[in-house]
Amino acid sequence: MDPEEPVSEDAPATEGGEQIDEEKLKRKRKRRDPFKDFPAISSGAAGLRSRELSSLSEIKRIQRARVKHEGQRVVTDDVKKLKSLSIEPRLPRGEYINYYVEPVRIEYYIPKESRFAVETKYLYIPLVNPGCRPQDEILSKHMAEDRFIDLIEIMNEYPQHITDIMDSYNNTMDMYESLSGALEEAYQGKETMLRTAFYLTEVLMEFEPTVAALEFLGAFQIWNLNWLIRQMNTLGIDFAAGDKTISFLIKLRNIKWEEEKRPYDERFEILAALFYEQAFPNRGALVSEEDYFMDVFNKSFRSS
Repeated sequence: MDPEEPVSEDAPATEGGEQIDEEKLKRKRKRRDPFKDFPAISSGAAGLRSRELSSLSEIKRIQRARVKHEGQRVVTDDVKKLKSLSIEPRLPRGEYINYYVEPVRIEYYIPKESRFAVETKYLYIPLVNPGCRPQDEILSKHMAEDRFIDLIEIMNEYPQHITDIMDSYNNTMDMYESLSGALEEAYQGKETMLRTAFYLTEVLMEFEPTVAALEFLGAFQIWNLNWLIRQMNTLGIDFAAGDKTISFLIKLRNIKWEEEKRPYDERFEILAALFYEQAFPNRGALVSEEDYFMDVFNKSFRSS
């Protein structure tokens, strides 16, 4: 076409400058996110389902993603999300004492260097106190007074329950005496004995619920566990809970979030799911209720 030839009025609107601009936009169009349609991660589902291998199509999608970590290409399906997570959540000052903190190792494989890059981020699990039924007067009183429920002291304060407590805890009474002794040392200034009390409480939770707990003590071991965690957090005492205890704390949190319809917390769900991956790699192979404290204290006790 002659440059000086006038443009016909019948020429389509897509010609000229508009057509050039449209082509530029096409070239600048962003690449589609290969992980856009990935389902939301659920720690509750991760804890109960078996570990699954990625399908061939998922592996190809991961390889096409071309995700990079520190300038190097990596092969994994959730690096973007993991890298976006803060090392620790933003909590109001002083609120950290109401959480159990579990370090979670995150590994990124870098094919070019044939190595893994390792990072540690922290899973903060909120402590959920047990609910109190009308008959749980001992539990409600100790919670109101912020006191540990020591069965040895309970038998002195409530002699009417001595027989029931002895019948329910006859086989573990030696451990409760050791627990009471550890607490007494902690009260007298040897604060690190709280760690011993915590580990003893973890073991004693394996024997719940008992008849005494179901009838009048309530879910006192949950309160005792939370009380010890808060005390050690306040005092800055290092400790580490067992995997089953951490799984139990996660379950209590998830129940509370579901009952109260609280908003989805992506950071918590991702790190909790990673915890299950690392702590229970063979989960789902043989389903066993006691693996996750599924019915601890039965359904008679509700968390609040």
